[in-house]
Amino acid sequence: MRQLVILTNHKLWLAPMAGYTDRAFRHLCKEYGADVMVSEMVSADGLIRNTKKTLPYILFDGLERPFGIQIFGSEPYIMAKAAELCLAWNPDFIDLNMGCPAKKVVRKGAGAALMKNPVLAAEIVREVKAVLDKGCFLSSKFRSGWDLKSINYLDFGLRLQDAGADFLCLHPRTQSQMFSGTANWTHIAELKNQLSIPLIGNGDIQTPEDALRMYEETKCDSVMIGRGALGKPWIFHQIHQLEKNNDYTPASRQLILETMLRHIDLATHFKPESVAVKELRSQLCFYTKGIIGGAELRQAINHAVSAEQIKELIKSCEGLKF
Repeated sequence: MRQLVILTNHKLWLAPMAGYTDRAFRHLCKEYGADVMVSEMVSADGLIRNTKKTLPYILFDGLERPFGIQIFGSEPYIMAKAAELCLAWNPDFIDLNMGCPAKKVVRKGAGAALMKNPVLAAEIVREVKAVLDKGCFLSSKFRSGWDLKSINYLDFGLRLQDAGADFLCLHPRTQSQMFSGTANWTHIAELKNQLSIPLIGNGDIQTPEDALRMYEETKCDSVMIGRGALGKPWIFHQIHQLEKNNDYTPASRQLILETMLRHIDLATHFKPESVAVKELRSQLCFYTKGIIGGAELRQAINHAVSAEQIKELIKSCEGLKF
């Protein structure tokens, strides 16, 4: 029987990010000490209509556990049916996306649009909970509200708890903020104080110090890192170091170079090289920020046609030589 503490008791989560947290990046973050993995968000409707096409987004292996599959949608029956299909891959939990601010998602009434309809959101939780196996937990990730005039995370979170969610995750921005401004960690602290189930905090974790500060200021049960891990998956190891030794090792040129090369190898392992090369163009750019010749390297990578060519470009970059 799986235990909830494995997911929520002071764990470091890699946030689900469409286009970025694929199997390669998840493996990389796991190697650097991330505790819990989540799939990229998957359309519930897409899973039901075309499981074969959607399947690559939910595949994972034992090295990625504990692992959850995140689905999004706006119809309780469809969400429950999709969750039921996911059980065939034996995930540790199902996560319901109720926080994605992307227009193409909210136009369908899904993602953060559900913040405007907490009654429907709770019904989705109830329907999905009813089809899950006893050992598969249910969570939901949501925002502070639709906009600054409709902050409703407390009522929303309590409704989801009452509907059967085993734990929750709050990103304390509104849909209208997207990813701008500053995440209001006070919302995490206030929701944590009201809940009787675990709460994961997410938002603006850019450094190891940020993670420890979130724990201290909000008393959240675990911390989820999203954009702060892009281009620096070693942040998970640094957080572990800081907690254990009150200090951590800064990223060196050698670490950045070796990690980029490892990222390429993992990407081409899990996907056809032609696909991996195209996707690496957006993923590798995060590693190059602030290094000498970074802009030129990004331009060169964007025109590369093979993984080996990208590797040679990286090795020849002035800012990565040591």
